[in-house]
Amino acid sequence: MTGATAVVRGGRRVWVAVLLLLLVSVGAPPSGGGAAAAVPAAGGARPPLLAYYYQWFQRSSWQRAKTDAPRLGPYSSDDASVVRTHIAWAKAAGIDGFVVSWKSTRVNDRRLALLFAEARAQRFRVAVIYQGLDFHRRPLPVARVAADFRLLRDRYAADPAFFRIGGRPLTVFSGTWEYAAADVARVTGPVRDRLMVLGTEKNPAGVRRVAAATDGDAYYWSSVNPGTNDRHAAKLRAMAAAVHAAHGCWMAPFAPGFDARLVGGTRSVPRSGGRTLRAEYAAALASDPEVLGLISWNEFSENSHVEPSRAYGTQALDTLRELRGVPAPPAGSAPSGAARHTSPGYGPGLLRLAGCLALLVGAVAVLGRRAAGKRGGGGSRGRDGSQDRDGGGGRGAGSRRERRA
Repeated sequence: MTGATAVVRGGRRVWVAVLLLLLVSVGAPPSGGGAAAAVPAAGGARPPLLAYYYQWFQRSSWQRAKTDAPRLGPYSSDDASVVRTHIAWAKAAGIDGFVVSWKSTRVNDRRLALLFAEARAQRFRVAVIYQGLDFHRRPLPVARVAADFRLLRDRYAADPAFFRIGGRPLTVFSGTWEYAAADVARVTGPVRDRLMVLGTEKNPAGVRRVAAATDGDAYYWSSVNPGTNDRHAAKLRAMAAAVHAAHGCWMAPFAPGFDARLVGGTRSVPRSGGRTLRAEYAAALASDPEVLGLISWNEFSENSHVEPSRAYGTQALDTLRELRGVPAPPAGSAPSGAARHTSPGYGPGLLRLAGCLALLVGAVAVLGRRAAGKRGGGGSRGRDGSQDRDGGGGRGAGSRRERRA
């Protein structure tokens, strides 16, 4: 082996080592408030995770009660490419399905059919939360609610995309606390042979009140601040105990943050760079749930969204992926069929990869010239560079639950 060849090969080894280190950095997730290992569930099992999903959006919806906006822009819930992208991003973050907000109207029925179709195509799962209260928080007529549950059973109970527990599709009856137990039974009794129906009671006494007419409880608690409420975890455990005492299914809530001030609320829970999400996830997991309920995928008015946004980027999804122990998506990967939309947040990986290639090309050129110089008595210098950019951070605000379609 000549001296020049040894120099080239030795140099190449150095550059290959550098390149490998850089490629590893490509796969590292963007910052989500600090690295953390996945949090295991009790007994080592990981309960399925469903994210509450809202399909009430028109393009005009984004002009009111919002201080943040989706990276996809002011979308409509009728846009199939948006739904397709949402599902792809959710799967990549370790979310197993959506719990879609629904009651039967012409628009809602059309959008529910779209969501089920896209979920089937991507092997994703859908559960349904029935909105049993009207805009003024009053209970809907019992006859209407019962008819809608029967429609849901007849139209979708056999759909392979429906999320199931023990073979039964999972549904949630929102607003049960406003209904007499007998009226809850009138709604659920005709469908419970084919559907699992959870209530949405807010305390153990409420769980016990409707236990005979429901299959458990899905507590929707997005406004708690785990940094100031020292009873948060204890309440979840008490709720779970009441559900399990009745042999029911417990769906434990957690959220990345909350702000209800734009539509009359007074409470705000900061995201704290992902720490709120981590704390609420740990408390929910510690309550021994059958299902975890993430509040929410896209409730932008309450600022509980984890969908990639202009203010927060992919912080919540990056944090969630770490908690769920899901590998980072391949650098440069984009959801199928969503070419016109923005990838959720792996742009820095692409830039790192481009930098790696530039370094490799430059290194080969430099080493080749140096080897030639050693053979021919000359030499040369070369220069290359790369740029690593990262973005994110931001602020946010929200509102009360938006029921404006």
